[in-house]
Amino acid sequence: MRDRFLSSVATVTITAAAIGAVVAVLGTQTSAQGPAALKTAWGEPDLQGIWTVEYDTPLQRSPRFANQEFFTEEQRAEFDRVRSQNRGRDERGARGSEIDVAGAYNDEFGAMKRTGKRTSAVIDPPDGRIPPITPEAQKIAATDRDLRLALMQATQTCKQGLPGCAGGKFDPTPTTRRSEQPARYNTARMNRHDGPEDGALADRCLTIGLPEFGAGNGGGSFRRIVQTPGGIAMYYDVGQGQGWQRSIVMDGSPHLPSQIRQWFGDSRGRWEGNTLVIDVTNFSPKADYRGSRESLHLIERWTRTSPTTLDYVVTIEDASVWTRPWTVTQEFTRQNEQENRIYYEPRCVEGNFGHPAVMRASRLEDQAFAEGRGPDPLTKDNASGGANFDPLQQ
Repeated sequence: MRDRFLSSVATVTITAAAIGAVVAVLGTQTSAQGPAALKTAWGEPDLQGIWTVEYDTPLQRSPRFANQEFFTEEQRAEFDRVRSQNRGRDERGARGSEIDVAGAYNDEFGAMKRTGKRTSAVIDPPDGRIPPITPEAQKIAATDRDLRLALMQATQTCKQGLPGCAGGKFDPTPTTRRSEQPARYNTARMNRHDGPEDGALADRCLTIGLPEFGAGNGGGSFRRIVQTPGGIAMYYDVGQGQGWQRSIVMDGSPHLPSQIRQWFGDSRGRWEGNTLVIDVTNFSPKADYRGSRESLHLIERWTRTSPTTLDYVVTIEDASVWTRPWTVTQEFTRQNEQENRIYYEPRCVEGNFGHPAVMRASRLEDQAFAEGRGPDPLTKDNASGGANFDPLQQ
């Protein structure tokens, strides 16, 4: 029995050594062959993991840098220094002070990333700028803006000429347009709370959706990519809990019928070499990306460039909004799956209890005004917020 036991131990030891040798060889091959060796068990390029953009890059290039595509190392260091000293409303003060309380929320949920190499995430057009919008899109935007500014006109924000009233003017008499409905489905915050749709999408826990380039707050956003032989799933952890999931159909079938619209569009993917190409159409008219809604069309390209990096390039098109298509690039870095866990259930709760509370408070303000116990609610700014100074955009 003892000899049989020792024989078994020797067999296990030899097997373990053999497996270790194979793993070592595979590791060497992966290192030597580069991204081409990063394959799933069924032979497709492996994009799986938790990914995020670790550096801060302006979406558009500042006119200051004209045709300069990349920052110098000296410029990056200077931007890091300046930005660290101008945290705006994220600044923390003495413990218990008003500025400390005001800055605590953003300090908890956000962080300042180091300046990236590129002067803009937009790589086409070559000037790094989003193309001009069409005359029709300008007209629609002006109509939206006109109603929003009318609702703001009697506030101190307009009286003091603050950014929240940019393009408007102060009038101490509240507008008579309070009950007017916007020309199209509202997605941004309005200076009234007569119904849930007066709140921004984020107020209602409805994320903006695609394309998504980092939800601000310094913390950016994360992607969790999971692959199967029949499809690909991407989980987006964005902002402060507005997580959402999208499924990429990989069976070669056509897009959904045009009358079927989805919040994140209809994603149909295919492989071109080591690149996952996703064609996205059929967006909902209730979603909005810079004025583009149901006519938004995206072509995304995801390419694994190393064991720890993933390139993302997306071309954005809507002939009713922009005068030409434009393209954005981002480089994602793989994250530790234990130290950077993603909570797979979206954690946004404001729309569950915070937004109804805002609605209730607004009704109480209306009642107080009607009874002569308070000011007209339209003299109070409930729509705009302060903006941090960002030297990268100047």
